[in-house]
Amino acid sequence: MGALDPKNRQNLRLRVASAVVLFPLAVWITILGGLPFALLAAAAGAVASSELILMFAGLGLAEAFGIAVGGAIPLAAAFGEGGELMPGWTWLALAGATVALFTLHLFRRGPLEEIPRSLSAVALSWLYCGVLLASVVALRLRFGVEWVILAFVVTWGNDTFAYFAGHAFGKHKMYERISPKKTWEGFAGGAVGSIVGALVTRALLPALAADLSVAHAILIGVGGAVLGPLGDLAESMVKRAAGVKDSGKIIPGHGGLLDRIDALLFVSPWVYAVAHVLQSG
Repeated sequence: MGALDPKNRQNLRLRVASAVVLFPLAVWITILGGLPFALLAAAAGAVASSELILMFAGLGLAEAFGIAVGGAIPLAAAFGEGGELMPGWTWLALAGATVALFTLHLFRRGPLEEIPRSLSAVALSWLYCGVLLASVVALRLRFGVEWVILAFVVTWGNDTFAYFAGHAFGKHKMYERISPKKTWEGFAGGAVGSIVGALVTRALLPALAADLSVAHAILIGVGGAVLGPLGDLAESMVKRAAGVKDSGKIIPGHGGLLDRIDALLFVSPWVYAVAHVLQSG
């Protein structure tokens, strides 16, 4: 792709400015942990759910209910115990929410053929924005702040290295049907970013090093190198299907919240799984 053009430089400045503001806030609340962290994740779940749902449906009572549940799912993860991702009662609550969602659509005016689209968008938001984000909450509250920082750094390292490597060396398209700008050179750069990020985080956090060997840090980095781009491609697929460029406009230079956390949503369950296996062994 070559050097950054003026448009890309402007976008980069916005991305950096947003990161300077948002990164310290995210780190502070992550360190604080407990209910504040769970509430932040709940707010993120609600915002991300709203972005996803509104790509495919208007905002009615059923969609508003769906957004509320999308935010409640990460909050519910705060009440799990041991190695549980979610407390046992969550699944019964989701069953009740599903019944309520269908019931709300029963009394909805408008063409019946539009209802499956709305139902699908809401249900997808519960899985995509709710359950996947719940893994971040569970990671913080079950295993400690170091593991969440690890997930953040692996994800952001992948994104940052891929961005610069793609612009500097990108020639071979990775999956043009879904994301025309992604290249294999960017993917390779992102893989380096994930692995280096995992190793550096381990080196800087003694509490993490006590539980995580160098080999396991590399394993997490390799997983992030694959899952981060998959998360980004998955969201690009959804946006392309909806005919939108960004999921929203809440973060300057990044678009919507879902645009910012799409890779993290795929990486965090992997980090959670590794942490669970290591601390259960």
